Amino acid sequence: MSGVNPAWLAATEFLDYHHPVVQDFITAKVGSGKTAKEQALSLYYAVRDGIRYDPYSASMQREAMRASTTLTKGFAYCVPKALLYAACLRAVGIPARPGFADVRNHLTTEKLARLLGTDIYAWHGYVSLYLDGKWVKATPAFNIRMCERFGVKPLDFDGENDSLMHPYNSASQRHMEYVKQRGEFDDLPYEQLVADMLAMYPSLVANSEAREAGDFDNEAVARPGS
Repeated sequence: MSGVNPAWLAATEFLDYHHPVVQDFITAKVGSGKTAKEQALSLYYAVRDGIRYDPYSASMQREAMRASTTLTKGFAYCVPKALLYAACLRAVGIPARPGFADVRNHLTTEKLARLLGTDIYAWHGYVSLYLDGKWVKATPAFNIRMCERFGVKPLDFDGENDSLMHPYNSASQRHMEYVKQRGEFDDLPYEQLVADMLAMYPSLVANSEAREAGDFDNEAVARPGS
């Protein structure tokens, strides 16, 4: 694959696709996909819906960020889910880079809003992948059950167009806005992410480290203006 940086295909500490649990997941989910695009789509939906989104799992421990850990637990917040997807893509020979941006989120739960103290979600994770001669972006963060509860259309991915957050939910209320691009990386910039998360969201991180999990699937949804 001419012109592709080998780092975009490499296993790393956090994109640990050589781990048996990651290899087993890939084997089970790629299925009969023959082309790179078919494999990328199968893995996208497997990560999006097979790993439950849980913002209360925002542990800053190194092990918590690894793709193998995310699969073992079966739930994660957006960053580990993006790292898992990137790891799976690299494992099947598709160049991939984890990317991050700050977003303003107008839909959340009442408990999560209290813990964050802001509507800015820093370091929201997505994946940039190289398919058919171009880079496209995909966001496997929010599983379909969570989207249905929030009244947000699940983010589909066709392998040809960027799949990022919809600006409005199904009720025409503003959902997410991208406010700052942090970049795309060969691996997770762990120290930088941890420093920002501890500075910006100390209550959320403390809650996660203490394993005082909330029930995000059933908590009251906080609406704009409520």
